[in-house]
Amino acid sequence: MTTSTARDLYYDPWDVALNADPYPMFKRFRDQAPLYYNEPHDFYAVSRFEDVNRTLVDYRTFSSARGVVLEILKSGMEIPPGVLIFEDPPIHDIHRNLLSRAFTPKKINALEPMIREFTIRCLDQVDGDTFDFVKHVGAIMPLRVVSMLFGIPEHFQQRVQEDGDRHVRTERGGQMTDNPDGAITNGEVFADFIDWRATNPSDDLTSELLEAEFEDETGVVRRLRREELLMFMNVVAVAGAETTTRLIGWTGKLLSEYPDQRRLLAADRSLLGGALEEILRYEPPALQAARYVTQDVEFHGQVVPQGSAILTLIGAANRDERRFGDTAEDFDVTRKGKQHITFGVGAHYCLGNALARMEGRVALDEILNRFPDWEVDLDNAVFSSSSAVRGWDSMPARV
Repeated sequence: MTTSTARDLYYDPWDVALNADPYPMFKRFRDQAPLYYNEPHDFYAVSRFEDVNRTLVDYRTFSSARGVVLEILKSGMEIPPGVLIFEDPPIHDIHRNLLSRAFTPKKINALEPMIREFTIRCLDQVDGDTFDFVKHVGAIMPLRVVSMLFGIPEHFQQRVQEDGDRHVRTERGGQMTDNPDGAITNGEVFADFIDWRATNPSDDLTSELLEAEFEDETGVVRRLRREELLMFMNVVAVAGAETTTRLIGWTGKLLSEYPDQRRLLAADRSLLGGALEEILRYEPPALQAARYVTQDVEFHGQVVPQGSAILTLIGAANRDERRFGDTAEDFDVTRKGKQHITFGVGAHYCLGNALARMEGRVALDEILNRFPDWEVDLDNAVFSSSSAVRGWDSMPARV
């Protein structure tokens, strides 16, 4: 069986209950319908690692330029300039190169002591025997780190978070295109800060981007337009912080459900790096990514027509037995071997992956220092409502 419209094989990216635990359905897709077609919402989906990898690498056939969130792609809305994750080469590569100056190994490594210090300060605020992985650390620390890169003052960060929440969050089961404020923020929340930084330059990414000259896709040497810079800052601040927030929430949940794994990490911190990779593989913050099909293409003997929307089911690919062996569905912090696809691959490989990994590792290290044992309270946990990212708005634990 290669395609399916059968009712018993169904995936809806806006179905909150299904997305709470999509993995049994994902396994059935991999085995029974590696090319899946959803007739009510008119999209295709691939679930095996090899197919997802192929789709993400081939940006000419599978374009990001119309959006990588399904409802945005399907809407046909105009994508504003500077939304890096919604671009294809060559403009994507030009913009990516400008941002990459903030993510050099030297700059990332220099952030670790500050990340650690701030995480400790977050944990110092915990009073009593209840700790929330998201509210106490996950929702605070990643945005603070992005603000360090851009030089955004602390008093301004709450505005940035509120603007991001307003656009990324949806009503339960809703779509981003239902948002009366628009599916994509215009980045104007950064306007006052950019104006101030233009006359008060500093040693930060904002100052660098204001002064940077580059050759654009038309061959013109210029600086970033205001609207491009606003969108740049929004993409990095919101997308980067959101995914790391979800990573920290999943970390708390998984290591509560697998206490033997947590005890291994508490006893041997050299395992932390590998443990973060396993958490990222097992519960990726972005469960899927959409692409626009620019020409007829074949999967498993079936043609996906030009003009179609196709979902790459990253969460399914990360548990594909064809890639990760018979233990693909097991959570194992000592797992060795092949790379997952949580950070993407090819042109859109996550620019901030090293920073996200560091934030996750430092957060877990300091949490284990403070709370070597915990049990999450799932009855009071809050699952976030968004088709762009998947995770928790609250993950309380008894410590």
